[in-house]
Amino acid sequence: MSRSLLSLRRLRAALLLISTATAMATANAAAPSELLGSYQAQSDGAAPLPSRGQLFFNSSHGHEWTCATCHGAIPTRTGKHAATGKAITPLAPAFNPERFTDAAKTEKWFRRNCNDVVGRECTSAEKADLLAWLLTLKP
Repeated sequence: MSRSLLSLRRLRAALLLISTATAMATANAAAPSELLGSYQAQSDGAAPLPSRGQLFFNSSHGHEWTCATCHGAIPTRTGKHAATGKAITPLAPAFNPERFTDAAKTEKWFRRNCNDVVGRECTSAEKADLLAWLLTLKP
């Protein structure tokens, strides 16, 4: 096999690898409104209520912490983790464009935080309500 043909095959393989990696990296990218639609669909299509999301955010659910404990009563500002003191960037998407743009990352944090706040995983309806409320917060 000639060197140029071998080089061409290697180049094609490298390009395929790069394009596959790029596709995988962006597969989880989403807009917050797309995640909201997904949560709504998973909760039998019931319309999310921002007021219910705000109530969920500020309620203790029988546990010591609320969402507001770390994210602040106004999730448009930087929060502070109650145990570690670590700064938490604003939760509202209008104040932090990276929020709710990665479905896997969003699910990871919902799992962790819901266990701390509610003592279980949040339902799709709870996630939809919370995200619907956060999307109403504008600069």
